[in-house]
Amino acid sequence: VWMIYNDVVRQLIAEWLRLLPFLGVLALLGYLAVRPFLTKKKQQKDSLINLKIQKENPKVVNEINIEDLCLTKAYCRCWRSKTFPVCDGSHNKHNELTGDNVGPLILKKKEV
Repeated sequence: VWMIYNDVVRQLIAEWLRLLPFLGVLALLGYLAVRPFLTKKKQQKDSLINLKIQKENPKVVNEINIEDLCLTKAYCRCWRSKTFPVCDGSHNKHNELTGDNVGPLILKKKEV
């Protein structure tokens, strides 16, 4: 009986060893198929644009009266300005750190 048991165990081990490369390939393919969905969730969280301005509001909206516009005014588009919505040049540091190329929105009043 003991010899039969040893033979069965050896046979099972041999079969598992033969299956190991196939199972490894299946595991790799499964991982590669699932990985894009896992990283997208992380990227979405990391890709927040507004990190600190009016976070208590569901949407940030600023209104500028064009009658009050001087000859030239620069408005922030990087969401890093300490004087938001007016640009303070914070995009320069942001661009340097991230390799981005964001700049301000510049409004000019037509001279007559």
